[in-house]
Amino acid sequence: MSGLIGKKIGMTSIFDQTGKNVACTVLQVGPCYVTQVRTSEVDGYEAIQLGFGEAKEKHLAKPQIGQFAKAGLKPMRELKEFKEFDASYKVGDMLNVSLFKEGDLVEVTGTTKGKGFQGVVKRHGFGGVGQATHGQHNRLRAPGSIGACSTPSRVFKGMRMGGRTGNAQRMIFNLRVVKIYPEKNLMLIKGAVPGHIGSNVIIEK
Repeated sequence: MSGLIGKKIGMTSIFDQTGKNVACTVLQVGPCYVTQVRTSEVDGYEAIQLGFGEAKEKHLAKPQIGQFAKAGLKPMRELKEFKEFDASYKVGDMLNVSLFKEGDLVEVTGTTKGKGFQGVVKRHGFGGVGQATHGQHNRLRAPGSIGACSTPSRVFKGMRMGGRTGNAQRMIFNLRVVKIYPEKNLMLIKGAVPGHIGSNVIIEK
């Protein structure tokens, strides 16, 4: 599936042809460079590896530095393999936002914002116990009972409780490309995508 690596710039809104205000996410898509080409003869499958974003050599391992030097490219921060590309490429080729066009449906993968340890109200949408009367206090956001007593004498697996929230990889499907600015490698996508501003995302057709 052909795609590119990009970065989340932020959100904005534009007016469509009918005059409706549409909320959009601004993504910088590319430029991405082909750092490696996988072949069936050597690797057992066909794919291309793309690199995005500059990185300092001190932050990379020696094998990675050697790979970039062999390809004649500067060290890159993000690497990702893509299968089933529509065209064939060789090491060193540059791909940019022109791979997409307005009206395309894309899938965007990113890492959601980390919320840290959160209770059941924020993590699972519990309603709390409601009234703070009849002597009850400081239990408004508590989960309540988590199991029975002698039967089954344990708490079932999967019980919704407090814990770490966010910081998970998520994919959003069927997001429409609203606008493309090829001179700046910018793309406007209808709706929201996971991740904080400045985080890397994967955009696939």
